[in-house]
Amino acid sequence: MAESLRDQLLKSGIVKQVHEEKRSAPPKGGKPSKGGRPPHAQQGGKPVQHKPHGKPPRGGSQEDIDLAKAYAIRAQTEANERKRAEQAAAEEARLRRERKLKLQQLLEGNALNKADVDQVRHFEYGGKIRRVHVDGEQLAALNRGELGVVQQQGRYFLVTRELAEQARGIDAHALALLVEPGSEAGVGEDGVPDDLMW
Repeated sequence: MAESLRDQLLKSGIVKQVHEEKRSAPPKGGKPSKGGRPPHAQQGGKPVQHKPHGKPPRGGSQEDIDLAKAYAIRAQTEANERKRAEQAAAEEARLRRERKLKLQQLLEGNALNKADVDQVRHFEYGGKIRRVHVDGEQLAALNRGELGVVQQQGRYFLVTRELAEQARGIDAHALALLVEPGSEAGVGEDGVPDDLMW
C-alpha cells in the first residue's frame, strides 16, 4: 500500500521539524509562558495594541497637566473671591443693622414731631422733594439751624441740632435736613427761601 502523506513526511523528517517550530512559537490567545510574552508580541503578524478603557493615559502631555492646573487654580481663586464677597456683604449687613438699632435708640422718645400742626417744611432728600409737618416756632427754629430732620424707616423726625449731629455720626445718610446757622436770611443753597410755603 502506498504510504500516507503523513507517514512520508515523518520519514523524511520534515514533520518533526514543523512540530518543533510550533512548540517554539508563542501560543495564540493563550496564557504567556513562564518567561512572559515579549514586549512587542505579535498576533497574526500584527503588533498587539492595548486600547485604553475610557481613562486618559497616566503620563499625559505637559500641556494637559498645565491646563488642568490652570483650571484648578482659576476655580479656587473664583471660590475664594465669592467667599470674600459673601463675607463682606454679611459684614455690611451686620453694620447696617447695628446703625439702624443705634439710630432707633437715639430717636426713641426724642422726636419733636407734633400731631396737630398746620405748616409743612419741604426739603430735598435722596433726589426727591420731601416734607415734614411743623408749627410756626419749629419752622423758624428749623430754618435757623436749631432743629434738624432725621430719616428712619421712611419717616422724618424733627430733632434738636445735637441729636441731628449724633445721628449724622451714626449714619451720614440718616441726616435729611440740617441748616447751617448764619446762612443768609434763611435762603438755602439752591437760592430758595427755607420758609417758602408751597
